[in-house]
Amino acid sequence: MPAVSVIVPARDAAATLPRTLAALAAQVVDGGREVIVVDDRSRDATVRIAREAGLGPVIGSDAPGPAAARNAGAAAAAGRILAFTDADCFPTEGWLAAGVAALAGGADLVQGAVAPDPAAPPGPFDRTLWVDADRGLYQTANLFVGRELFGRLGGFESWLGPVAAKELAEDVLLGWAARRAGGVVAFAPEAVVHHAVHPRGARGFVAERLRLRFFPALVARIPELRRESCFAGVFLTRRSAAFDLALVGLAAAAAGRRAGPLAWGLPYLALSVRDGVRWGPRLGPRVAVVGLAADAVGAGALALGSLRTGSPLL
Repeated sequence: MPAVSVIVPARDAAATLPRTLAALAAQVVDGGREVIVVDDRSRDATVRIAREAGLGPVIGSDAPGPAAARNAGAAAAAGRILAFTDADCFPTEGWLAAGVAALAGGADLVQGAVAPDPAAPPGPFDRTLWVDADRGLYQTANLFVGRELFGRLGGFESWLGPVAAKELAEDVLLGWAARRAGGVVAFAPEAVVHHAVHPRGARGFVAERLRLRFFPALVARIPELRRESCFAGVFLTRRSAAFDLALVGLAAAAAGRRAGPLAWGLPYLALSVRDGVRWGPRLGPRVAVVGLAADAVGAGALALGSLRTGSPLL
C-alpha cells in the first residue's frame, strides 16, 4: 500500500499530461506513491497516455468538473496522504517529499508553491499561475491533505459553476473547511510545481475578468477572505481599488467641472505605467490599453456579483 496517492484530474490534457506524468514518475517518497489520473470526459488521447504511463489507476468520474474528478480520485486512493496537482502542472524534483515532510511536521493541510514553467516565460496576456504564499485560496495545482481529514470534511464541493465554463472555488472551500475544523494549515515553499503557460490573446485576457462576478459569492460564503485575501476588506485587489478610485475621481471631476479629483487616478496611472515599462516600448502601450479594458470589465463583473449576492466586493 503506497503512503501517498497523487491525484491528477485531466480533461483533454494530451498536450501537457506526458510531461506531468514524467515529473511524477521521478518523485521519490518514503513508503512509495501511486498516481491516479481521473479522466473528466476527455475527447483526445488523455486516457491512452495515462494508461501507457503505468503509474497507477486511470479512472473516470460520475459527474463533470474538477471537484467530482478529485473526489473520485480520493475515493480510489490507497495512500494515507492525498497530493493534488493538475494535468498542466510539472512538479519539480523533491516536490512530493517536501509536501509530505510539511504534513509530518504538524500540518493537516499543506499548500505548495506554484510558478510558471521556466521553459516558457509568459507573455502579457498568457494564462498561468503563481502561488508564493498562503493567501487563503488553497489552489489544488499543489495541495496536500491527510486522507482522514479529507474524508471527514466531505471532500470537494462543486458549488460555484459558471455555465459552459470551468467551475471554481471548490479548493478554496476545502481549505477553509479544514481551518474551521481546527486543522493546521502550512505553506511549503520547497514543494514547487511549475504550471504550464497557455498562450492567450488580448481578447481572452479581457474576457476572463467576467469570472470575477462570482467572487462576491465566494466572499459571502467565506467572509474570512476579506481579511486574508482582499484589499482593505472591500476591494478584490489593490489594483481594483486604484481603478475604482480613478473612476470616482473622473465622475467627480465631470460633475463638478473641475480638474482636482482627476488626481485620484494617479495610483492607477502609476500601475499602468509600471506595466507598460515592464513590457517595453513595443508592447507597453498595448498592454496598458488592454489592462484598462480588463479592469473595466472586472469592475463591472464585481459590481454585478455584488448586487446579486448583497456582498459588496469592488
